[in-house]
Amino acid sequence: MSLPKPVMRGLLAKRLRFHLPIAFALSLVSAVAFKYGVTEPRKQAYADFYKHYDSVKEFNAMKEAGIFESVRPSGE
Repeated sequence: MSLPKPVMRGLLAKRLRFHLPIAFALSLVSAVAFKYGVTEPRKQAYADFYKHYDSVKEFNAMKEAGIFESVRPSGE
């Protein structure tokens, strides 16, 4: 009883025909999931933050805290 010879001719093409569409579909699904699972909520969070952000108020708070060397707090 002898073992059958392995089929080597066309093996790469056969396996690529099977695995390439699967790899492409999984990469497409993961890219769409990342876009709508990570980037869209992040963009919305930034938009919500800057919708109510007052840079002048923040600057005055940092000025009064004494963070800046070139701007003195109003109490001095």
